Amino acid sequence: MNPQLFSRIGQSRTVLTRDHALIAPDGHVVTALPNWDSASGVVLISPAIGARLAQTLVSLEPSLETTTFQPSEGIEACFYVLEGELEVGKEALSHGSYLFLPAGERLELQVKTSSRLVLFEKRYTPNANTQSPELFIGHAENIEGKPFMGDPDAVLQVLLPETPDFDMAVNVFSYQPGATLPFVETHIMEHGLLMLDGEGIYRLNESWYPVAAGDCIWMAPYCPQWFAATGKVPSRYIYYKDVNRDAMEAL
Repeated sequence: MNPQLFSRIGQSRTVLTRDHALIAPDGHVVTALPNWDSASGVVLISPAIGARLAQTLVSLEPSLETTTFQPSEGIEACFYVLEGELEVGKEALSHGSYLFLPAGERLELQVKTSSRLVLFEKRYTPNANTQSPELFIGHAENIEGKPFMGDPDAVLQVLLPETPDFDMAVNVFSYQPGATLPFVETHIMEHGLLMLDGEGIYRLNESWYPVAAGDCIWMAPYCPQWFAATGKVPSRYIYYKDVNRDAMEAL
């Protein structure tokens, strides 16, 4: 069906349930983002749907002035550049670059071209046995992808340091056509996910959804989940999860 006709007759692929959501681009509503200077975006996931994270598409326009980002008190953030060119200090960021901002810090950046980011935010959970993580900048092209559970057709890139200081992880998962997660996962970690390329089928609890680039998925803790890449080109998504904290600290 033509997507525009699909929308005009009151239909959408977006689904919201108790333990998962599929947010399709056909329902995006752009809004101002109060923690950014001169930014607009789409809040895809937030505590309003029962999540413990926020996931936002951020749009920035070039400016001679410095753009600032100041998360709310106690909130840490990580963004991944979908398109455009930015600078943080002397570090150039472009497609595939990413930045982790610790709780309590303010970010100043120069926006060189029209840019889009996917931003993950969560409340930082301190741990008496670790230090607070520091600002971190990386580039996905420099991260070695590793076969997931030995499958060379399902490759995982771990973007943030795997140290106990960090209580969030952000990864990129790439699949060749026909590749799948090896089993239906059910775990304590919560996910926010954005499809970057390709298409596939996602199982969420007892439902099955066709997904494609631009789709966002929220998975609550213990939501059964499984993915299979379909189509003729590789599929790729970026996702967030909470890590490295005791299960009782989630209460």
